[in-house]
Amino acid sequence: MSRLPFYLLVGLLLVMGIALSVHRHVTLEVPWTPGEQREVWEVEALVNFNAQGGPVLVNMSLPPEQQGFRLLTEHTASPGYGLAFLEEHGGRRAQWSIREASGSQQLYYTTQLLVTPGARPPQVAPPALRRDIVWERPYDTAAVQVIERAWGRSADAFTFARELIRDFGDDRLGENSRLLLTQFDRGPLLVRLLNQAGVPAREVSGLLLEDGRRRQALSQWVQVFDGERWALFNPVSGEQGMPENLLLWESSGQAVLEVQGGTNSRATFSMLNRTQPASAAVRSQLDEDTLLNFSIHSLPLEEQALFQTILLIPIGALVVVLLRILVGIKTSGTFMPVLIALAFIQTTLITGLIGFLLIVAVGLVIRNYLSYLNLLLVARVSAVIITVIAIISLFSVLSYRFGLNAGLTITFFPMIILSWTIERMSILWEEEGPKEVLIQGGGSLLTAVLAYLAMNNPWVRHITFNFLGVQLILMALILMAGNYTGYRLLELRRFKPVTED
Repeated sequence: MSRLPFYLLVGLLLVMGIALSVHRHVTLEVPWTPGEQREVWEVEALVNFNAQGGPVLVNMSLPPEQQGFRLLTEHTASPGYGLAFLEEHGGRRAQWSIREASGSQQLYYTTQLLVTPGARPPQVAPPALRRDIVWERPYDTAAVQVIERAWGRSADAFTFARELIRDFGDDRLGENSRLLLTQFDRGPLLVRLLNQAGVPAREVSGLLLEDGRRRQALSQWVQVFDGERWALFNPVSGEQGMPENLLLWESSGQAVLEVQGGTNSRATFSMLNRTQPASAAVRSQLDEDTLLNFSIHSLPLEEQALFQTILLIPIGALVVVLLRILVGIKTSGTFMPVLIALAFIQTTLITGLIGFLLIVAVGLVIRNYLSYLNLLLVARVSAVIITVIAIISLFSVLSYRFGLNAGLTITFFPMIILSWTIERMSILWEEEGPKEVLIQGGGSLLTAVLAYLAMNNPWVRHITFNFLGVQLILMALILMAGNYTGYRLLELRRFKPVTED
């Protein structure tokens, strides 16, 4: 029978698991290892104005999607005001409204931004060229001469913008440039000149991030497009490029703050830089489940804690499969060691080993007595279950009385599994002898310890919880191991006499 469908299934599981995991790491920046830190900026905008006793409508621009930063959370503090987040002219804005207000007013907007230096820049549409630029005399002649002078020393849109800005610097300030500056502000003037020369440009507002700064104002920048790309220019120095600590706050060419029904309005900004675990920094993004972003982070925390343990079971199952199929270790029950390993996670390894050995040893003694009663199987197993419960209760009370609080965690052992383990070992003792009991019991305990070490590893816990695609990879590995039909490692000792000869 052809094995091609089997290999196709294994390959499909591997590809899907790896693709889903890489997608979450690249797109959502979920880290591969636990303990990684991410840099987060918390920025607070404070809007102050004096209300005139009537209706008030406040519009403030909000940071757009941009390279280098990703929005994590945002919230406002505006008692008595209605609030809406709007999409206008390609940008985001917050709109506060109230029917009646008077006197000094304060509105707060706070956002957390994750620093993402490796993120790809979003697509930004260039602004439309202004064709209705009209200059009064003699500014029209000055504007033409300034444009012609910079155009002759440039080769493309970006070099033209740089030369144009430098013509308004102190070292190259001519009569025409000085005349234009007496009538227009520098930022809007540069945009008008660039548009007149056929270069798409607009004025944008940015916030220079410095840790611990308070009551900072936005700075003005000029965004220039060359048809395919865009570049940011300092309107004073002419330097090209976006500083690493610059956060674009308004990039659609609109006003940063508009207040209707108030006077003396202004917006100031405070900022704080801190680091936090990467898993916490991206948690808000993981809450939104999609087809490719399927995760359990949207569940309540109680269920998340439960699944964090459940998702470790396939790791223990893989350890059992490898030890039984490839190594040849015998265990009492197929996946009993996995459940014992889960109990070890709750009790710690040493406490779990001592508790497991005590329960099984005492249970075997009592089970040996029950064998003389000639009970039916169901009644005998039920009696063993009650015995195990009594043993666990007794050990818990005694450990508490002696001040050994670690002994209380013995209740995490699966009682039904322990009962069946005692039953199997007792029957095995009667049929095969104590040697086989020690072989299978020791193999079960060794497998449980190795499964515990694998499942309790911080890196494994992080990977299984944050990358559900790993479950598909584990499934593929288990299927591949299940297809093995060769010698087990412990069976090779049968050939030892051959090597001696």
